[in-house]
Amino acid sequence: MGSTIVHPRFGDAAAGSLALVAGLAVQEVMSKYLSAPHLALLKWPNDVMVGRAKLAGILMEREGEAVIIGIGVNLVSAPQLPDRDTVALAKFEQAPECDTFARELARVFDLELERWRNFGLAPIINRWLAAAHPLGTPLSIGEPGETPQTGTFAGLSPDGALQVRLADGTTQTLHAGEVRLAAP
Repeated sequence: MGSTIVHPRFGDAAAGSLALVAGLAVQEVMSKYLSAPHLALLKWPNDVMVGRAKLAGILMEREGEAVIIGIGVNLVSAPQLPDRDTVALAKFEQAPECDTFARELARVFDLELERWRNFGLAPIINRWLAAAHPLGTPLSIGEPGETPQTGTFAGLSPDGALQVRLADGTTQTLHAGEVRLAAP
């Protein structure tokens, strides 16, 4: 879809939390085109899903003091991937024109960025949790080629890290990693 650059300012939350900001913006715009039972839900740290299929993704890279945020959205078609389900908006609704969608996404991202700067991370986390898959959702955590660890979604920490409830009842906090929705 596109990329933007954010220059963090003194007093901003940690730059890594911009993934939550971008996710909220994408989810909000996608939700204008989707209705139940096909809801756009957030998956930590950087995906927007419909059911178990990826509809959009966010990549971030730090370059000096700037953060480059790239957003990819499957509007008309979705790539066929061997390791995950994908879906395009056009499967559920007529997809908007790319430029129309991009303008709306840029507008909503700017709004979310200002909220992040003016009100801090706590309200962003609360809104992100309301737009995410439910607490208790089974997750699989681990890089490709590793034996995955399983647990359930237990929310986000105050800094936006993923909290996973493990089978032994303990909670693990992850700041980075490959997270997938596991089979229920």
